Amino acid sequence: AVDNLSLNFYEGNITSLLGHNGAGKTTTISILTGLFPTSSGTIFVYGKDIRTDQEVIRKNMGVCMQHNVLFNYLTTKEHLLLYGYIKVPHCSKQELYQEVKRTLKETGLYSHRHKLAGTLSGGMKRKLSIAIALLGGSRVVILDEPTTGVDPCSRRSIWEIISKNKKGRTIILSTHHLDEAEVLSDRIAFLEHGGLKCCGSPFYLKETFGDGYHLTLTKKKECDTAAVTSLIQSYLPEAYLKEDIGGELVYVLP
Repeated sequence: AVDNLSLNFYEGNITSLLGHNGAGKTTTISILTGLFPTSSGTIFVYGKDIRTDQEVIRKNMGVCMQHNVLFNYLTTKEHLLLYGYIKVPHCSKQELYQEVKRTLKETGLYSHRHKLAGTLSGGMKRKLSIAIALLGGSRVVILDEPTTGVDPCSRRSIWEIISKNKKGRTIILSTHHLDEAEVLSDRIAFLEHGGLKCCGSPFYLKETFGDGYHLTLTKKKECDTAAVTSLIQSYLPEAYLKEDIGGELVYVLP
């Protein structure tokens, strides 16, 4: 649940909603996109009230949900054409094809444009979901854990795509990776139990609440986490393992 949450988001900025599982990130995203109604309060998007102007708001909004909403038997290009026809029906066929081509190139999917979505890797599927969200000049782009389930290399490639496309857009993303929020964000909002704990730029938050340096390691399948931890602590006894998620280990160093 979300409890008395008040936040401002700014055009040209990336704002990250950061918090552990159950902190209220996905619920907040669902309310922002109109999937869940508010029990009280409201949301204004470029002056439009989500309670009364939801259809107008959605025309300027792109969404990448936590789980890919793709069709296995459509190609990458066909996905963008399909969503493009739905999202910007007023565009001519030529304009839409040019927009799709540009989006494919910007997201690194152009060489995969004729591949079926069902044959794409996890990282490519996430890129396609993000490309759909960016399509049609979306002024508000909402990304719910955009790097979920991807390898570290694809993760950094997705970061680059998001950063390159923030001009003229208001981008809101949710994540539980501190390094992701720090790299991408102009502002970070920490959520806990559905409420806002603190909000500010990464520099401000580190200066105010920082607890040391973070060491991020990419691990292989045969990685012995205990041995790595022991090695680090032999040099820095106060260091400790903070995250062991997917293909990465994150240590806090004093």
